[in-house]
Amino acid sequence: MVVVGVLLALWTLLFVFRIVLSWYPQLDADNPLVALVRAPTEPLLAPTRRLLAPIGGVDVTPVVWVGLISLLRELLVGQQGLLRQLLLLAEPSQGLS
Repeated sequence: MVVVGVLLALWTLLFVFRIVLSWYPQLDADNPLVALVRAPTEPLLAPTRRLLAPIGGVDVTPVVWVGLISLLRELLVGQQGLLRQLLLLAEPSQGLS
């Protein structure tokens, strides 16, 4: 469960970095740090851009993905998340005979 939470948090962080990178369009796409952020995010952003047009010339798809991943993280590993509830159900009852 911790691994899922950390992976989703890292993915969210990559999308936040992607938002910041959009403020600097002059950065070279071949820069290794830029490529490190683009590689895991572009496969999700490209199809989303076909569905969601820019608003006022601003690409909002990274913001959409930050919201979706945050929602997914909360649903899976949040305080009342599905994985947390499954782990609680799997624990043997203590003190009952």
